[in-house]
Amino acid sequence: MSRRAGVLIGFALAVVAAAGIAWVYRLEILLEIVEIRLHDDVAPNRRIEWDSGADPAGRSEAERPPNIVVILADDLGWNDLSWLGGGVAGGTVPTPNIDSLAREGVHFANGYAANGTCAPSRAALMTGRYATRFGFEFTPTPASFSTMVPLLGNRRPGTLRTTIIEDAGSSIAYDDMGVPPSEITLAELLADAGYHSVHIGKWHLGLSGGMAPHDQGFDESLLMASGLYLPEDHPDVVNSKQDFDGIDRFLWRAMQFSASFNGGPKFEPGGYLTDYYTDEAVRVIEANADRPFFLYLAHWAVHTPLQALKADYDALSHIEEHRLRVYAAMVRSLDRSVGRVLAALRENGLEDNTLVFLTSDNGAPGYIGLPRVNQPFRGWKISFFEGGIHVPFFLKWPARLEGGQTFEAPVHGFDIFSTAAAAAGVELPRDRTIDGVDLVPFVEGVAAGVPHERLFWRSGGYEVVLADGYKLQVSDPPGKTWLFHLASDPTEQRNLAAAAPERVAALKQLLAEHNAEQAPPLWPSAVVSPINIDKTLLDPDAPDDEFIYWFN
Repeated sequence: MSRRAGVLIGFALAVVAAAGIAWVYRLEILLEIVEIRLHDDVAPNRRIEWDSGADPAGRSEAERPPNIVVILADDLGWNDLSWLGGGVAGGTVPTPNIDSLAREGVHFANGYAANGTCAPSRAALMTGRYATRFGFEFTPTPASFSTMVPLLGNRRPGTLRTTIIEDAGSSIAYDDMGVPPSEITLAELLADAGYHSVHIGKWHLGLSGGMAPHDQGFDESLLMASGLYLPEDHPDVVNSKQDFDGIDRFLWRAMQFSASFNGGPKFEPGGYLTDYYTDEAVRVIEANADRPFFLYLAHWAVHTPLQALKADYDALSHIEEHRLRVYAAMVRSLDRSVGRVLAALRENGLEDNTLVFLTSDNGAPGYIGLPRVNQPFRGWKISFFEGGIHVPFFLKWPARLEGGQTFEAPVHGFDIFSTAAAAAGVELPRDRTIDGVDLVPFVEGVAAGVPHERLFWRSGGYEVVLADGYKLQVSDPPGKTWLFHLASDPTEQRNLAAAAPERVAALKQLLAEHNAEQAPPLWPSAVVSPINIDKTLLDPDAPDDEFIYWFN
């Protein structure tokens, strides 16, 4: 063999070896690329000088309309609260501040999120409409997320049904997926009554083309630019990584510790994210004590990545399981946040004339591997089973509503829009359908009937209707229909579909009529993912397990 031939053969073998190594480690290589692409320069923390001022209409305190505070948790499970005897770690992590909203306000026992995932749910809350009315059907995700998460998830041991990548190469950029400027947000509506509106935290409703919060009616916006609660190596943080979860692996590589203000450059938040947002919310309340304001405090907690403040983690030494302890510490910090916001209202003389809403964008996910977060309900975030959409829902307004009430009829996230508008004395838009209703007359017993005769949820081939106490779910794939009577079976254990074909047909007709009023999606679904209804990601699939398929 000539020396030249030997060199060529050696080079070819090296190329083959490199290709083999690249194939073996292809996911890690892709994750590295994701980290490089999604990480930006982040400046040091900067102090925000919140705007302050008097009521532009010159009204006295007694004449001013009520302030409105909406606290939206992310992925908060029904069983995360100690209200009604629940709570994390067998009820050993009390949530007294959130519970106080029920004791001193109204607990909506059948409060529903608008969707099983964050962004469509938030779009409905912010507009008072089914998000599908304006094409916001699927959850906006970066193209890298839609490619990587299925690859990571499909490699999980015990997976019998794999995620299908539909349109990971969409020409629509992530920042362009959001609520169109033609929609009227709650902040825009309240501006007509002289409200100063402030957004703090998560948005996920678009950032370009007039869709950012400071372009959609908010006078000021402290945006969650990325989602680490603290830098991973910070001495005050305790981390829990779930290697069995593709979403978690992606987030740890893609996320940074960063915020931005009114569309400006990114900077580091001034502390553990939940506490930082709370610090700034308190300052907003103080700055606006002399004029009507709308504060939308959209927490990232208790969404993954699981990161707890070390002080909270240390306070829960009785919890042995590390992941559960980190999660419990995050719930503890969220409850502390609510307590500090309520205290700020009280200390500034604003408690009586402020509506405080608290709810979650959806239920807790199965991908964190904690089986009891949504008990007693079945299912997880992403699904429309009760565990995915039946959420904590509270309203406190001491000047108007007697505390300690429980309201049983179903209510919905978009009712916050209409309830707040009515309290502010603002007329609802007349040029479009508004699906939300003012809940106050129903709580007071003034309005007849119930707020909603029927409610709907839709994500691609997964559709649900709740009417007359019956809930129909249709998922295609896998071509499955479930019918439950929630009054007698609130945990959805007995599927009545085969025994009640006429009711199934009637409810499907309601779905068809509702769908005829909805708009086509503004962007395509990127993936179709199987979601095991009854198992977390830690549990291997079995052939007879029940699944829905989620179109993101």
